[in-house]
Amino acid sequence: MGFGGVCDRLSGAPRGWILTGTPKEAQVAGGLRALKQELGKLYSAKSDPWVDLGLTLPIFLGYHLGVVFLPSRNAADIVTSQLVRLANFSILAYMGLTVALAASFVGLLVVLGRGKKLVWKRFVGVILEGAVYAIVMSTTARFVVGSLHLAGTAEPRSAFSGLVMSLGAGFYEEVVFRVLLFGAGLALLQRAIPRREMLLGVGWAIASALIFSAWHYVGAYGDVFRLSSFVFRWVCGLAFVAIYRFRGFAPVVWCHALYDIWVLAL
Repeated sequence: MGFGGVCDRLSGAPRGWILTGTPKEAQVAGGLRALKQELGKLYSAKSDPWVDLGLTLPIFLGYHLGVVFLPSRNAADIVTSQLVRLANFSILAYMGLTVALAASFVGLLVVLGRGKKLVWKRFVGVILEGAVYAIVMSTTARFVVGSLHLAGTAEPRSAFSGLVMSLGAGFYEEVVFRVLLFGAGLALLQRAIPRREMLLGVGWAIASALIFSAWHYVGAYGDVFRLSSFVFRWVCGLAFVAIYRFRGFAPVVWCHALYDIWVLAL
């Protein structure tokens, strides 16, 4: 049963019937129909890259306003160090630059005629969508790891550190691994090898998810390699690719950030 059918069941009438009950019942039914229409518009709306960036601004701001109080940052983050230098290592100036950068982007959206799309309903919709994806992805990845009889461990963090680093991972890792590595990389491959779109898409999704997982064990801030966490991250990488491919940038960023918050900060 689709969402429309659920709403009609809740309204107490078969689909397509006209309600003739009490005014209160008619008002409730009208509210359910309006909710169905609004959610349908939000969910079926085609992803707009500019609007998607706007919907991820809370994550961008939350990360950058918090990361200066931590001894580390996300390895994919190339912006913080530049902002710190521009601010001449002043925290207040850095925060001002960060807020000004976000405000400038909102202004750009308004100029481009997309500002009206950044309504609270869109934010609520993408957050709920990301949360649902995070739960399904986590359940699936844990099932795969459990089926392979691999034991996993969690790295201890403070709640604040976990929250900030989760926001950074959600934003910057999706920019690097989904937008650039998967999206741009697949476009180049399809141009170099035409008429193999499906095969290239599936193969590059698997490969980019493997690279995404392996990247977490590289460098000074890399984790200690464990097969369980590697497989888990690979499955999550596949899920992120699917969300990005079929739903867009904002849903995958919120999914990634919310899942990491669930694991690292709660």
